[in-house]
Amino acid sequence: MNLLQPSIDVQKLTAIVFELSSQLHQERLHRLALEAALVRAGLLEVGATTKLASDPAVREASRQAANKSVDGLIRVLTEHDDERAPLRPNDFPA
Repeated sequence: MNLLQPSIDVQKLTAIVFELSSQLHQERLHRLALEAALVRAGLLEVGATTKLASDPAVREASRQAANKSVDGLIRVLTEHDDERAPLRPNDFPA
């Protein structure tokens, strides 16, 4: 494979974009619901999560999680021709 001119499977790329969009929407909804529940219970002040987002430890944990997610997507794109089987045996906990 030429890294300067990669072959692109448009269908696979489109499917991944739509899957990521769906996951992003679900994650956002769950985050907002959790934040609202904590605020309603008096356990969190409104806007506290926005303040925490600039915390270096939180940002580093977020960066590591994003890298792990992207690594998994790249592995699916590069290692397996059958999109029905994206998971590998090492994706499951022992």
